[in-house]
Amino acid sequence: MGISQYIKEIGRGPRGARPLTRAQAADLLGQVLDGGVTDLEIGAFCLAMRIKGETAPEMAGFLDATHQRLARLPASDRPLVVLPSYNGARKLPVLTPLLALLLAREGLPVLLHGMRTEARRVLASDVLVALGTPALKAPEKIASGCVAHITTATLHPGLARLLAAREVIGLRNPGHSLVKLINPCAGAAVVVSSYTHPEYFDMLHATFGLLGTTALLSRGLEGESAADPRRSPRYDAFVAGTHQLLDEQQPGTASEVPGLPSAIDVDSTARYTRDVLEGRLPVPAALAQQMQHIVRLAQRAAPGQPGAAA
Repeated sequence: MGISQYIKEIGRGPRGARPLTRAQAADLLGQVLDGGVTDLEIGAFCLAMRIKGETAPEMAGFLDATHQRLARLPASDRPLVVLPSYNGARKLPVLTPLLALLLAREGLPVLLHGMRTEARRVLASDVLVALGTPALKAPEKIASGCVAHITTATLHPGLARLLAAREVIGLRNPGHSLVKLINPCAGAAVVVSSYTHPEYFDMLHATFGLLGTTALLSRGLEGESAADPRRSPRYDAFVAGTHQLLDEQQPGTASEVPGLPSAIDVDSTARYTRDVLEGRLPVPAALAQQMQHIVRLAQRAAPGQPGAAA
């Protein structure tokens, strides 16, 4: 059928473009994920949405299409903590693996999913491999107290294709936002999401409400879901889509974080992660705060708890 009719609506520039309905957005992205459109159409879709920007109903529709097609992991015994990891390290070490392992130490099952979207970044998945955790070859149940990671292509090849368009076009597209919101688990989960630009906050807030998601939302470290160890950001929680402000952003930036390496390479990051886990270095206060919020949300997300998703 093609997506040209949708491109006509969204591709008329910042003033002339019209938003899609949730159903239209789901149909559009479904065709993209199913491989039924050309590379030229994908490029037109990416550029049009980059200029127009996504609305919450559009993002909800994109997620509807994605969730219908994802290779889902079986439900874990406790709510699964979902850590999207697509940005990696640019200036500071990537601490998403440390957050994942700290959460597992609290008895939670943790899944990190992602892929390389920028050539020069150090990936969280590479750090996990260095720490002895290989990537899953297929979705499987994650036991409580364990960390696993999986590539986007394993969850859905069409989604990886959409993200890879950035290498050709040079710009982010809606796929880069929706992968930070997906729940690839068939059971209860807590999605730990982040944003880098303030203008995305309202859209993400509304999208979680439309989808009834249980999530923690904050400013991330260089686009990663783990907190910046030097700062105390604002934290917003969503339980089955219902919003609660947990913490306001605190002013100031710490001049140093004990033991945090200046190098961002895989080996340095893995060594720092081990030192924190084994008690030779302290857990950064910002990560400890984030971890506590996630643990509490997982308790509230458990089936049978008030407000938990059915």
